Amino acid sequence: MALAVLALRTRAGALLSPPMATPLAVRCASKKTGGSSKNLGGKSPGKHFGIKKMEGHYVHAGNILGTQRHFRWHPGAHVGLGKRKYLYALEEGIVHYTKDVYVPNPSDLEAMDLVTKLPKGAVLYKTFVHVVPTKPEGTFKLVAML
Repeated sequence: MALAVLALRTRAGALLSPPMATPLAVRCASKKTGGSSKNLGGKSPGKHFGIKKMEGHYVHAGNILGTQRHFRWHPGAHVGLGKRKYLYALEEGIVHYTKDVYVPNPSDLEAMDLVTKLPKGAVLYKTFVHVVPTKPEGTFKLVAML
């Protein structure tokens, strides 16, 4: 009987007492928390698009007349178009702006689709930049050396 009581005690003791704790490796942070940074956008510098020379300004050949991301101004007489859609003067003279009626090429389906979606009687205009050349007075051209 003593054996039965001893067996019950050891079983009850094993069920009631927690198991032996084994040592675990605990990891600690190597850096302190710094928080997260959000809303970082919008801190890029401005691109400085726009008109650089106004109506009536005198420009030399090569002067930049305007910079643009999308076509807002179109090259006219004596005005060139750069790689990134910037306008520059091909000759020296006075800058003039005109608005002309836009008539798309019939073979350009995208442009014709745009025009057909407009209300009846609506007209599209485009702004063109021109340079009117000025000949400097009092100069001559050397024809031959004597």
